[in-house]
Amino acid sequence: MKKSPAKKLPQISEAEYQVMKLVWKYAPISTTQITERLLAVTGWSPKTIQTLIKRLVNKGALSYEKQSRVFVYSPLVEEGEYLNQESRSFLDRFYDGRLSSMVCSFLEEDRLSREELDALKSLLLKDTGKGGR
Repeated sequence: MKKSPAKKLPQISEAEYQVMKLVWKYAPISTTQITERLLAVTGWSPKTIQTLIKRLVNKGALSYEKQSRVFVYSPLVEEGEYLNQESRSFLDRFYDGRLSSMVCSFLEEDRLSREELDALKSLLLKDTGKGGR
């Protein structure tokens, strides 16, 4: 079965990604709920948060509907799809698209814990039954 080409997802900044994480987790979610949750963990002003929300709507990452006097947001981009795109972009930029190069780099720098190595080993052993990619 041939893979269909991936649709182009919007570019999302680090700050916008913080908004998206909330929307993915709690959608549908109101402007007030997004603002309250982000005020608790960032130093951003409510106006900054509203600007980030507006940008995400303009980029096509969020949709909204007005419920009475409240705007409620839902994602137009799936979290898994976005994370896959960002992971691929990271690999392409820093490791010429090769996951093995990234893993080798982490192994050589001793950046993987015993638990991470065991989890990786388990995944690799499980994947060999599928014939890889």
